[in-house]
Amino acid sequence: MKGVILAGGTGSRLFPLTKVTNKHLLPVYDEPMIYYPLKTLVGAGIKDVLIVSGRGHVGHFLELLGSGADIGVRLSYEIQKEAGGIAQALGLAEHFADGDNVTVILGDNIFEDNVREDIASFKTGARIFLKKVYDPGRFGVADVDERYRRVRNIEEKPRIPKSDYAVTGLYVYDNSVFDVIRTLKPSGRGELEITDVNNYYIASDSMSYTILGGYWSDAGTFDSLMLASQLVKRKKTGKDRISNLPPLVAAYHK
Repeated sequence: MKGVILAGGTGSRLFPLTKVTNKHLLPVYDEPMIYYPLKTLVGAGIKDVLIVSGRGHVGHFLELLGSGADIGVRLSYEIQKEAGGIAQALGLAEHFADGDNVTVILGDNIFEDNVREDIASFKTGARIFLKKVYDPGRFGVADVDERYRRVRNIEEKPRIPKSDYAVTGLYVYDNSVFDVIRTLKPSGRGELEITDVNNYYIASDSMSYTILGGYWSDAGTFDSLMLASQLVKRKKTGKDRISNLPPLVAAYHK
């Protein structure tokens, strides 16, 4: 199993913090944001990791993380030359994957759960990781049949969500994902969408899912960056009981 961290994008929602640096190098509590997805992959037992970044920033990641030897992994780097979407960025990892399955994580996603067993048990198809949230319309939403452990569909930012399960930025794919990406057409915003990749696997009845129990947050806006820092701080300091959490933080901790 290979690991891929997607850390591109302009970070426009965090401007001016991102005027001179990549958003994935901003701090989440006491560590750079990129450390958290990297720790998720390392915790899952993945030793080979590719970081895909945009122009002008890959050198910053290299200076911070180097070869990965200090943390027991082998790091490689790739540049996404333009904003072509998550699926397009993943497509750049095909040579790195070299026929292996891949675990993909968005560089601004912060997870509490250890997903080692989910990764180790994966064989073929795809797997997504879901989190119950109070505002699902902000995310891709999975319509699931819990009785038969099936995902019926994923809808991106629906006006009327069919469930409160958000699709988080953590995915596992077999190596056929690169063939799937080659079949995609750009969406209305001119990008190759990861939701289209996931719905392909759903349509072929080869999608599984895991519901996360611990907290999860992205960190791509001012509010979610603050939320992620609150969650991490309370976990690290031991003050992570639900009763101690502010309402917004508690909603994502459940």
